Amino acid sequence: MPTLLIFPGIGNSGPEHWQSRWERGNPDFVRIVQRDWDNPVCAEWTSALESTVQRLGPSVVVVAHSLACLAVAHWAARAHAPIRAALLVAVPDPDGAAFPVEASGFSPLPMQPFSFPSIVVSSSNDPYGSSEHAAACAAAWGSRLVEVGAAGHINASSNLGDWPEGMALLQQLCA
Repeated sequence: MPTLLIFPGIGNSGPEHWQSRWERGNPDFVRIVQRDWDNPVCAEWTSALESTVQRLGPSVVVVAHSLACLAVAHWAARAHAPIRAALLVAVPDPDGAAFPVEASGFSPLPMQPFSFPSIVVSSSNDPYGSSEHAAACAAAWGSRLVEVGAAGHINASSNLGDWPEGMALLQQLCA
């Protein structure tokens, strides 16, 4: 059984976010720890990911949302501990107008293939990253692209509840 690593974006995914709901409902989920969820520094986030994966071992499946997807891409672009797979949901554009100014070091975004299987999940009306951006990232990273329609930023505001469609995608990665 893989270890499922919840990797939230900026602000650490509140209690009604699907990541938090998944974590509450399943003891196999572990949430990554960051020094600062509100003023993210890419190098710190990738370092936290590396140390967490080293501690948990190669059976890790990363479940990343938003800014965490960018941290995964930066981490994957350098030597890193092995993981089983990654689910990357709502990939923001670090060069987009809506990108949070308090986040630093996330651009330029590495656009090279990952050494692990991955799925990029995209919404047609995500204010932080276009469908085209998600498609370009998926193609560059060697990820499967899944479009979920108009679901905003695929977060708590999207009213997805436990987001069973996302859980089905995660189960596909774990199979």
